[in-house]
Amino acid sequence: MRRGIAVATAVVLVLDALTIAAVNWILGLAVRRQQMSLGGLPTHAMEVGSWVAGGIFALFLLGCAALVARIALRDRMAGRVGRIVLIVCAVIHGVVGAAVVGLVGWYAFVVMMVILALLVGTLLLYAPDQNGTDENGAVEAVPAT
Repeated sequence: MRRGIAVATAVVLVLDALTIAAVNWILGLAVRRQQMSLGGLPTHAMEVGSWVAGGIFALFLLGCAALVARIALRDRMAGRVGRIVLIVCAVIHGVVGAAVVGLVGWYAFVVMMVILALLVGTLLLYAPDQNGTDENGAVEAVPAT
């Protein structure tokens, strides 16, 4: 079950990355064609900014998808940095979900919350047990206090 959830999470993150890239590309085109400006900022800067921001966010989501796919393939959670990256991805989806409910509507909110639930599910299903070991018996380093 947990491998299936991890695979579903990876697929949904890839779709999310493609959607974010497409939306930002369209926004950049709209800014260029309508000659929009905000506070005297040149149209070209807003256009390129939309494309760059969308590209960076899409690359981050694709990296998260690759990380989750690796977790599903190995059936073992990534290290501490991998968990932190997935937690950051989950927090971003929670914040974006809260923002899109007012900007886009409830459907977009539900989509973001499904992605958030898949990320949290993957994090919880692959969490190490109380002894600091995973299901395969590999000992995880305990931080010094």
